[in-house]
Amino acid sequence: MKYVLVSGGVVSGLGKGVTASSIGVVLQACGLRVTSIKIDPYLNTDAGTMSPFEHGEVFVLDDGGEVDLDLGNYERFLDVTLTKDNNITTGKIYQSVLEKERKGDYLGKTVVPHVTDAIKNWIQSVSLIPVDGKEGPADVCVIELGGTVGDIESMPFIEALRQLSFSVGPDNFCLIHVSLIPVLGVVGEQKTKPTQHSVRELRALGLTPHLLACRSAQV
Repeated sequence: MKYVLVSGGVVSGLGKGVTASSIGVVLQACGLRVTSIKIDPYLNTDAGTMSPFEHGEVFVLDDGGEVDLDLGNYERFLDVTLTKDNNITTGKIYQSVLEKERKGDYLGKTVVPHVTDAIKNWIQSVSLIPVDGKEGPADVCVIELGGTVGDIESMPFIEALRQLSFSVGPDNFCLIHVSLIPVLGVVGEQKTKPTQHSVRELRALGLTPHLLACRSAQV
């Protein structure tokens, strides 16, 4: 299994979901089978109880899962049928870890690294679920990390993805960072400094982008 991670920097709402979906379409055009996972770092279990003014419209999957609208983009772009497990939230991860802790699955150990382990295990297990109606796992899993680099709620996921990148090896992991290139109205010049800082912060957390997808008001 190969993994393509799409992260975002500088500001939110840059179109990471459409970028991830478009990457999946390109990979499918190359003859590869693609699945996708959306990570939402909020503590809600799912998007079902969140106000649409706060988070946008909720997308309902075939299995009844109430998830982020980006999963609707994935289904339309890639012609796949996703499950609620393709949407990972901090709430789901913590709920899973705490249930195991109460059952004694951790044998009395201090529960800290088990959170990142749960994230890695979730990603690796869900990526193997066929979503295109064919037998067997997909070739590539496109993962979208919601929010922006530096958000405190994203830290467990960034650490888990850093560990995942090491465990699968550089040939099986690609990081695409979506960033903003603002244009100053007075000067009319594109400024790359915000993206430089975003990439620097991402590298400080142990992840180095292989590709940059830059959004700007001017071409």
